[in-house]
Amino acid sequence: MIKKIAFLLIIISTQTVFAQQNLTLKQCEEAFVKNNLLLLAEQYNIDIAKASVIQSKIWELPYASGELNAINPQNKRVLDIGAKGQKAIAVQQLLYLGKKKKNEVEFAKSTVGIAELQFEQLLKNLRFQLHQSFFNSYFEQQKILSINKQIANIDTLVKVYSQQAQKGNWPLRDVVRLQSLSFNLKNDFLAVQKNINDEQENLKILIGSQETINPIVEERGLNNYFEKNNLPVSEALLAMALEKNPDYLSFLKIIESNELMIKWQKSLAKPDITVGASYDQRGGAFGNQVNFTVGIPLALWNRNKGNIKIAEAEFEKSKLLKEQKILELKSQIDNAYSTWNQQREQYSHIISSGIENFDVVYKGILFNFQKQNIALLEFTDFMESYNQSTLQLIEMRKQLILSGESINHIVNVNLFN
Repeated sequence: MIKKIAFLLIIISTQTVFAQQNLTLKQCEEAFVKNNLLLLAEQYNIDIAKASVIQSKIWELPYASGELNAINPQNKRVLDIGAKGQKAIAVQQLLYLGKKKKNEVEFAKSTVGIAELQFEQLLKNLRFQLHQSFFNSYFEQQKILSINKQIANIDTLVKVYSQQAQKGNWPLRDVVRLQSLSFNLKNDFLAVQKNINDEQENLKILIGSQETINPIVEERGLNNYFEKNNLPVSEALLAMALEKNPDYLSFLKIIESNELMIKWQKSLAKPDITVGASYDQRGGAFGNQVNFTVGIPLALWNRNKGNIKIAEAEFEKSKLLKEQKILELKSQIDNAYSTWNQQREQYSHIISSGIENFDVVYKGILFNFQKQNIALLEFTDFMESYNQSTLQLIEMRKQLILSGESINHIVNVNLFN
């Protein structure tokens, strides 16, 4: 019975280890928006900013005070608060002057816009990471398929040659030569598999999954990246970024917010007024006295100059940071556009050179070697060149996709749909 239970546990654990999901990029994005913890946490900053607007609209509470007689020494009474006793009541309310409350509310509202743009920027950055990991994983798996195909063919030849070498029909050095080729392919396999493992880790975190993600891509869906031969010039891309990029737009919103902060701090320099009413039963100039009260602080040495200067400095700093962001965007766009254009031209040149014939040649070389029409050295040299060329072509396709994604990320517009 114990053996059966142990056997079942092994099966279950094995299934868990190898459990995987077949997901398209769209499905990954849906899971990402729903499950990504960083994204979900960032949404609370918007709620916090909205709550600060609610709080900014609240006025100070009215202040009520009372005074009751404790000891009446004349009549020798305790708590003499009756008709002939003494009690006093006062109520006061702070009234804001100089549009303080209005300026505070406007500043709080501006922080909501900043929080929303910061959320959009985080969403954009994480989605870019998702796209990178998705395509990296997909193309690295294409490399694995190519390497596995070659390993299977070479290992079959190694087995045949080993048997013939044992019979003395072929020299042992031929077996060693094939084994060396197989070892090189398996080393390539391990290096590529490590890349896949790293990308799988990123994908799992981004979409909140515990299962291995198997990227599903329709090759025709990638044609927009491979066949795109024109994009708007860098100046037009920069104009798009200045209109759509949430990181840049957040700088504009921060400048607006800092302007409102200056107005708020200047209004705080103006004194407020406190008004109220009081009732005094016997302690005033006459009995049952009702008074109107008013108070205002004297602005002698605290005119909020320090906070005003701080706000003005923050405003000037934010304007410089906005200009710096424009320079960064221009540099990023120029670099990304140049990279994409160079990779596109190189890929187009290679495709036009007839590289698709590689597989046909590969099958012919393999067939002729099995028929002993080709020498071992010529065969192994070709196999090594074929493997390198195949992996480089897959890598080139991947980098062309990623460079297009980089432009989309900076401009925040899908230019390859």
